[in-house]
Amino acid sequence: MSFNIALSGVAAAQRDLDVTANNIANVNTVGFKESRAEFGDVYAASLLSGGRTKVGDGVLTQEVAQQFSQGSLQFTNTALDLAITGNGFFATVPDIDSRDFSFTRAGQFKLDADNFVVNSNGDNLLGFPVNSDGTSASVALSTTVPVRIPDSSGSPQPTSEVDLRFNLPAGDAAKDVTAFDPTDPLTYNAATSVTVYDSLGDSHVMTYYFIKDQGAVSNEWLMVTAIDDVLVNQSDTNGVEVLPAAAVNVAGNGANAVSAARLTFTPGGEFLGIFGADNLPPVSPQANKLITAELGGTILANGSDTTQRITIDLNFTAGGQTPEEPTQFASAFEVTSLEQDGLPVGRLTGIDIGPDGLVRATFSNGTSEPIVRVALVRFSNEQGLTQQSNTQWKESILSGEALAGEATTGTFGDINSSALEQANVNLTTELIDLIIAQRNFQANSRALEVNNQLNQTILNIR
Repeated sequence: MSFNIALSGVAAAQRDLDVTANNIANVNTVGFKESRAEFGDVYAASLLSGGRTKVGDGVLTQEVAQQFSQGSLQFTNTALDLAITGNGFFATVPDIDSRDFSFTRAGQFKLDADNFVVNSNGDNLLGFPVNSDGTSASVALSTTVPVRIPDSSGSPQPTSEVDLRFNLPAGDAAKDVTAFDPTDPLTYNAATSVTVYDSLGDSHVMTYYFIKDQGAVSNEWLMVTAIDDVLVNQSDTNGVEVLPAAAVNVAGNGANAVSAARLTFTPGGEFLGIFGADNLPPVSPQANKLITAELGGTILANGSDTTQRITIDLNFTAGGQTPEEPTQFASAFEVTSLEQDGLPVGRLTGIDIGPDGLVRATFSNGTSEPIVRVALVRFSNEQGLTQQSNTQWKESILSGEALAGEATTGTFGDINSSALEQANVNLTTELIDLIIAQRNFQANSRALEVNNQLNQTILNIR
């Protein structure tokens, strides 16, 4: 019997050595959780045995228990390196169509050839789909999707409005509007341009020419618009060409003639609005907003929407204008605001992941949009998880059902971008445990040796 007792002690010491050695071997494994060998004594007794004199039957390994304490964070320069502070696991699947969930604390993620976020084992990270405002559409594990980072922002946004504010030089000499030629700077007083976009995201240069009219009353200017050097007619917001009385043909005769907007200012240099040739006030309260005519196939020959119209907002409010609106002062031509609301197709320039797991992509066109929210999963009994290779775990009966949720909510922890959770192994403690396990092994081996000597002595009795 004593042989078996000593042998169980040797086996237990060997298991303790194995567990400690495994902890030390994984001290630099990201997301690794140390284990602890837990032992129990063996005491067998029958109904009629003397309990007061019963000797134990040795020791056995009850469990190699995983310890899910928080590991320290190591900060990196990669946005897709993720670490969880607090409770929770990342959910992964081996391929995008699989529902074979694995769970891990190792956040060494990267992009694969198809822009899916995967770990070093090639497993896909899962996340919750989000709405345009960043809120999660669902927080159920069954609705999670593989996280994918797009390399473009999707559909472009055609320009619908240009915000234009400027000062026209009051001291400039007037010019003959009938001699206007956009290729000759001597035929106009000032010009400015802005890049606009069509429905396909292609860029076009929209140019505005300003001509001080020598044939009109003082403080009147004509504004002519061109897109990609093609002059276009202008109309008010009701679709009527500017104002019937303000339609002044410039840039030649016949098919090359276009209508120009007549801008009128007070003797104090403040904008009055778009007046007609007879100097009557605007007939439309929206006359300060001009709309180019349909661009048509001549300009938009790339297959984009040929009915596109662009509003030119001069920011004039009758009776409430301020000096920073279109003015005519005795100073140089100056554009104080020139903005448009169109966007080209953007290319991915950066990824930002917040503490709540929301993945937001930024693009070269200046936009950013929420992509997905990284899912976290928790269990009623973490120590009941079935351990797999590559610092991954599987759900088991002992662990309970996987419960998905968002980071920073409930009992879920935070997600740290550009950080990795190191192994929670204390190397100093493990080395001390290694010495203790070694001494236990030696002591039990000594017990075996003593038992062998006793048996040998008995056998030598004559």
